Amino acid sequence: MTQRTVGPIGRGLPVPDELRNNGVVKNVGEASHEELATGERSTRNRVARSILDHGPSTVAELAERLGLTQAAVRRHLDTLAADNVVEARERRVYGARTRGRPAKVFALTDCGRDAFDQSYDKLAVDALRWIGEREGGSEAIAAFARARIAAQAETYRRAVEGVAPEERTEALAKALSADGYAATARSAPVGEQLCQHHCPVAHAAEQFPQLCEAETEFFAELLGTHVQRLATIAHGDGVCTTFIPKISHHASESTSGRNPA
Repeated sequence: MTQRTVGPIGRGLPVPDELRNNGVVKNVGEASHEELATGERSTRNRVARSILDHGPSTVAELAERLGLTQAAVRRHLDTLAADNVVEARERRVYGARTRGRPAKVFALTDCGRDAFDQSYDKLAVDALRWIGEREGGSEAIAAFARARIAAQAETYRRAVEGVAPEERTEALAKALSADGYAATARSAPVGEQLCQHHCPVAHAAEQFPQLCEAETEFFAELLGTHVQRLATIAHGDGVCTTFIPKISHHASESTSGRNPA
């Protein structure tokens, strides 16, 4: 995406929940050096994958499928349960119940399922393409992108308007981090840089830059000054970086106490 300078706009921007970017199978939690050296993490992923492929499973079933001892399977299941990847439950019985307690099985949690391949990125891209083709091309996608921002707008407004002008970029960074953007603020010549180290919609934004443009417009409107997007993850950069010039005392006085919407 090319560099772009955006000024504050006169209305709030209308945001469904974040489109999630779940790509490939993820390792849950932090792997220690010992785990990496012994292959513990790889085996644990095999246990989780077996449950995904075969459904809720007993320790004995997992041990047989994976060629592991039941003690080893239990150890891995304990770790996966602690990471909220699997949970223990009673096996559902269809028909007449037999005597004795139902077998305990281990099933994936919602968190566990999200650690595997999902089609959220493709779904998002397909939906945006459909909007563009059926509802008015690039302008329709831009309208959707603005609408998407609005659902979070109020939270960000409260965070920014509750602090002094010189603290607004830092407050916005903290609010963005709470939504998963891993954002930081740092000083720059004649201003500040807002850095977002993660973008939940990066894959969709690669094809539809309107998502980035709407976000940039919102930052300008929210902070009451023009801003310049220097880099984006969607464009292949390591960090989304937005330059925010230092707001003059006169400018801050003229906008203080006024809702930018």
